[in-house]
Amino acid sequence: MNETNLSLKYLIDQLHKEQTLTKEEWITLIEGRTPELSEYLFSMAREERHRYYGHDVYVRGLIEFTNYCKNDCLYCGIRKSNGNTHRYRLSEADILKCCKEGYELGFRTFVLQGGEDGYWTDDRLVALVAAIRRHFPDCAITLSIGERSRASYQRLFDAGADRYLLRHETATKAHYGRLHPPELSFERRMRCLADLKAIGYQVGCGFMVGSPWQTPADIARDLAFIRRFEPEMVGIGPFIPHRDTPLGAFPAGTVEMTCKLLAIIRLLLPDALLPATTALATLDPRGCEKGMLAGANVVMPNLSPPDAREKYALYEGKASAAGETADALSDLQKRMENIGYRVTIARGDHRSFPDGEAALTRKKGEHDPCTT
Repeated sequence: MNETNLSLKYLIDQLHKEQTLTKEEWITLIEGRTPELSEYLFSMAREERHRYYGHDVYVRGLIEFTNYCKNDCLYCGIRKSNGNTHRYRLSEADILKCCKEGYELGFRTFVLQGGEDGYWTDDRLVALVAAIRRHFPDCAITLSIGERSRASYQRLFDAGADRYLLRHETATKAHYGRLHPPELSFERRMRCLADLKAIGYQVGCGFMVGSPWQTPADIARDLAFIRRFEPEMVGIGPFIPHRDTPLGAFPAGTVEMTCKLLAIIRLLLPDALLPATTALATLDPRGCEKGMLAGANVVMPNLSPPDAREKYALYEGKASAAGETADALSDLQKRMENIGYRVTIARGDHRSFPDGEAALTRKKGEHDPCTT
């Protein structure tokens, strides 16, 4: 092994031991790429994944319930200015039907994802969450519906929501400004994440890999932020352009770098819940398997009605399993078995939330990790 590889191997070992690196070390590790080092990194990530979660793969039933959005993020296919998007909005009855079908298949977590749709007021969302909680009391409810007020997040938590996914997108303020319109604020995004954690949600943050203008230094800041914030979940996926957006001509991110960063995050936060995202499968038919072998332990099959899946186009070419969800789940089970993993019927909570309850030792309000 040459001197450069030895240096990079040392950084991987250091990360495994200390769960942190300096900014300069992060950049060196991010830029270093050889097949030999990747496999070493992946093997270390799998070791940690198996230590905390064994060979189980947690499945979440994804319900994309609205593609209306008031925002105009420059990379997003459902941005409000995209006149080519065919808009839709599921009703509460539609959503409960998706949950029922998913429950019968064995799903014990439902992820409600949508644009920031003004129709879905706090009152409507609270009623929806309460209905799901009433009908499926043993299931976890995850929300991924963007920026809201702290009071709104509190009402949804009190109604029965357990988890919240809100990608920070980038921990570099200037970069955030290049990806979003002026009315969206980096500070507000960070404040929302802090509010969610203070309330007691299991919180997920994350970023796009290979987004326009992203540098290794930006990724280093993302990793430092994730270490400081200590989310229960981290969702990363390759940037994939959409032709009907201002950033549609930029190249996509890569599966290679996404898997590398999944492995790094597994060493950074060994007990985190890490999904192998749909974007990985969009760029590579074996993207889900590659993500799992890099340290991921969550996958989110789509429970949305087939016509809704086609319309919820955040980016182009989105992977969407044909046929019934039951067929897709059976296929997923076989694919996971082929690489030594098993799909399990469980809520799949973070280890610090035993049986879906917030750990009693969690102290809220004493420390704001987003501002230190």
